[in-house]
Amino acid sequence: MPEPKPTLEQITEQPRQAEAAGVSEPAPVVASDKSLAARLRAGPLEFCTILLVLITSLFTVAGAALLAVVWVYLSRTPWREIGYVREKNWAATITVGVVFGAAFKLVMKVVVMPLLGAPAVIPAFQEFVHNRAAIPVAILAILIGAGWGEETLFRGWTFQRLGSVFGTSRVAKAAIVVISSVWFGFAHYPGLGIAGTEQAMIVGFVFALIFARSGRLFPLIVAHAAYDLTAYAIIYWGLEARAAHLIFR
Repeated sequence: MPEPKPTLEQITEQPRQAEAAGVSEPAPVVASDKSLAARLRAGPLEFCTILLVLITSLFTVAGAALLAVVWVYLSRTPWREIGYVREKNWAATITVGVVFGAAFKLVMKVVVMPLLGAPAVIPAFQEFVHNRAAIPVAILAILIGAGWGEETLFRGWTFQRLGSVFGTSRVAKAAIVVISSVWFGFAHYPGLGIAGTEQAMIVGFVFALIFARSGRLFPLIVAHAAYDLTAYAIIYWGLEARAAHLIFR
């Protein structure tokens, strides 16, 4: 005669008895993930990609940002982890970003940097004063290199990479804000010196705080582009000294 099938109560009771006796069920065997995406997220290949992005950033921020985006795609990392979140209202995002970025630059130029004793005129950018031929190149560099590139690299990618190490607690986010701001500041030292480093560090700190809170990168991309376009307009029309001495003579 065939053996009677166990009842549902008997099936659920067996694991309880085994647990009470100190016998645990063996964990299911899961094959290790050796896919390219998994190797890009952990192990030697992950380290190599991080090193490649960092080295590339020494020569071109836009190139490093592009590598970071390629890594996100190939590693199957969710886009939202680097702040690429679709905006619900693009018109509002662009409007707020432009107003905030322009106002932030004016405050930095008129108030903050004079208080820090920064020079009124930035020598490295004097070639752009009334230089119409340089306008297309300057605007392209601002939109792609600064707006998209720097935000993707110094905020989106950096927060994701450091977050995978430090976690997502408040203390961890605070540490990431500081680290990313310092890196962003010193990345500007070769071309802008101490004053440029100070300004970039302050801007990076404010943008990093916003990103840590919102997790949205596109508003910062717009704000960053507006910030630099405002700075470029001040330089182009030769208004740097007048703006820097508007309040503090």
